[in-house]
Amino acid sequence: MKTLTTNLLLWVLSLHFAGDVFAACCAGNGERTRPRTVNITRAELLDKIKGGWAGQTIGVTYGFPTEFRYTSGPIDDDIVIPWGDPDYIRNTMTDAAGAYDDVYMDLTFVEVIDRLGIDAPADSMAAAFANAGYPLWHANQAARYNILNGIMPPASGHWRNNPHADDIDFQIEADFAGLMSPAMPQAAAEICDRAGHIMNYGDGWYGGVYMAAMYTLAFVSNDVEYIVTEGLKVLPPRSAYRRCIEDVVEAYRRFPDDWHAAWEVCRERWDNDTACGDGALLPFNIDAKINGAYVVIGLLYGGGDFGRTIDIATRCGQDSDCNPASAAGILGTAIGYDSIPDAWRKPLERAEDLKFAYTDMSLDDVYRTSCGHAIDNILRNGGTAEGDNITIRTQKPRPVQYEQSFGRLRPVGRRAVESRLGTEYALEAECEGIVIRGEAACGDTSYGARIEVEVDGRRAGSFIMPADWNRRRHELWWDFDLGTGRHRIVLRWKNPRDDASVYVRDALLLRSERK
Repeated sequence: MKTLTTNLLLWVLSLHFAGDVFAACCAGNGERTRPRTVNITRAELLDKIKGGWAGQTIGVTYGFPTEFRYTSGPIDDDIVIPWGDPDYIRNTMTDAAGAYDDVYMDLTFVEVIDRLGIDAPADSMAAAFANAGYPLWHANQAARYNILNGIMPPASGHWRNNPHADDIDFQIEADFAGLMSPAMPQAAAEICDRAGHIMNYGDGWYGGVYMAAMYTLAFVSNDVEYIVTEGLKVLPPRSAYRRCIEDVVEAYRRFPDDWHAAWEVCRERWDNDTACGDGALLPFNIDAKINGAYVVIGLLYGGGDFGRTIDIATRCGQDSDCNPASAAGILGTAIGYDSIPDAWRKPLERAEDLKFAYTDMSLDDVYRTSCGHAIDNILRNGGTAEGDNITIRTQKPRPVQYEQSFGRLRPVGRRAVESRLGTEYALEAECEGIVIRGEAACGDTSYGARIEVEVDGRRAGSFIMPADWNRRRHELWWDFDLGTGRHRIVLRWKNPRDDASVYVRDALLLRSERK
């Protein structure tokens, strides 16, 4: 039997509750309750882990043609999203390797853990992805630049050093932590603490913690509403991310047959980005909360139907390949690999031997490796593995620490620039925070433009803008502590050369939201 039945799940939960009551009754008597446990065979564990990785890969492949092409509304039902070619996944992996950025980032962490063990330090994970050959964006690229320039985790993901701290990046890369922590959300959260703060903080980190928690719960339930709501317990109640998902759940209960109604609730309340220079005050939104909401809309309104779940999560728009990847990965874990419908699984089977770009791992490899990590983690957390029988000591979801990025700063305007920097550029604006977008270009990719910054007549720092796109600094300059009033910011290019250019694109202005 691949999943616990509803009745069995309720029975297990009743034992959990009874154990809590017993513990309360025995408090002070020195007595301890027996561990709450779930039994699973090795074959069942592998089937669920395969289902998670398979679902993620299928989901990202399906949504890839629509990624960020629909940012102002859902994708209409009459727009056909291609599927059906038996070699569709294999061809996409071969011809569009960049489509799998969420998978190859996941696999980087899997490879580090396989080499160094479950306790692999954050610095080792950070070095592995910062020096990898694959392209990155947003919080990941900002963190890569930080790490290559000596700012290590958790500082590399902190909002003062990373304007993309609330973006989706770790949310799409936390699958590995959930898949190696069956029924153990606290164990997954600890792994997320090390890995997720490499590139994110606050709501950006919470997105990964929440996705990982849902994966852990999918090992013991195929009830998607239970997975969604129980998983929320890993987040602090006052966090904006948790409140956003609670709004989705409430909308689902009010409008159980109309996912567009839930989408509209999200648009009205949560379709905003604070400091991402590419998305704040624009239709483009890569914020973790809104895209996490679309994952949950797919899960709830998909109702356990694999194809419908993927399609709804995709048609919500925005990051419409990563969102169905998360939704399908969680559901794939819940139902198991063998229960994924043939129309979705068969094209995957033809690609399972291919190694993902920039990695030494195929799906066949990661199935086995991830299962080994899960068994190691089960043993680490008080479980047992004897022959084909595995006993997991389950964990209750508990809130992680409270974090909030950017304080009370909110975007209030954009200043268009689109200027090639001579040797100096000055900007004056009334704001308390600012993010200035731009980049360096040079035929010699070893070149780095050295920029010095002056704020209100005082030297505020200097930095290098690499011409190498993979090592680039994602923004020219940002400062979230300017204070109130009007400020003058001057950028000076200190090592210009004829074959190089520095461009200033625009400036995002932020001010404090008043109570």
